[in-house]
Amino acid sequence: MGAPAQPPMAWKYCGDQIKRWRAQAGVTREELSRAANYDIESVRSMESGRRKPSLKLLETADELCDARGMLLGAKDYLIPEKFSSYSRGYTQAESEAIALQAYSALLVPGLLQTEEYARETISNSYPPLDDETVEARVTGRMQRQERLTSSPTVFHGFVIYEVALRAPIGEPGLMKRQLNHLLEIGRLRNVSIQVLPISRAAYAALNGPIILLETPDHEQLAYVEGQNTGILYADAARVNVIAQRHGMIRMQALSIEESEAFIRGVVEEL
Repeated sequence: MGAPAQPPMAWKYCGDQIKRWRAQAGVTREELSRAANYDIESVRSMESGRRKPSLKLLETADELCDARGMLLGAKDYLIPEKFSSYSRGYTQAESEAIALQAYSALLVPGLLQTEEYARETISNSYPPLDDETVEARVTGRMQRQERLTSSPTVFHGFVIYEVALRAPIGEPGLMKRQLNHLLEIGRLRNVSIQVLPISRAAYAALNGPIILLETPDHEQLAYVEGQNTGILYADAARVNVIAQRHGMIRMQALSIEESEAFIRGVVEEL
């Protein structure tokens, strides 16, 4: 699969180091290509950072340039990030939060996704992600969910727009399993799941997803996300506006008991 539109800086730095060590050792790109069994354009792409330098190229360059492990040590920095660059501030705050309230408009919230649902959505990102990055992102999403059961005193409240329950993600069996997973997770005493039916949609709900967090110091944060963007707000005035919007959305949502019945109804339709 294709590389990201903007290659990570680690690719560029590592590729540049290979090129510098090669030049210092008097090794030509052609010689490195033959030794690593790559065509010269592949090596050129890796040295320029357009393509992730492979472990094989690092090992070959390290030996050929007598780098004594200096190049091979870069492999740890080429491991794909588990979270997109714009969401890392949020995921850190989420991991420490003592309360979370979320509204999701088009997709099942990441904290409530099954692994197959997460893999289906992540692997169909655009621009496409390489297989290693897909695995890292799926793993990261599954690890985030551990707090639902490992921290039973941390409250997680979710409001999900009906569209997210009916969106045809993957084959029908996948969605049926995902909805049954919602019913199961909803039984946890620190988790509430409410459905916002299309017929009740508050206008504020049409503006996109919202997440509200409370930190251990009782600071209120708000996170909003769009197409390849995410902003974590700490400013009290901004957080207050977003919290009011979330409150309006939650008032329009079904009760927890009504939501459970609604989800069961959707499952029966699949």
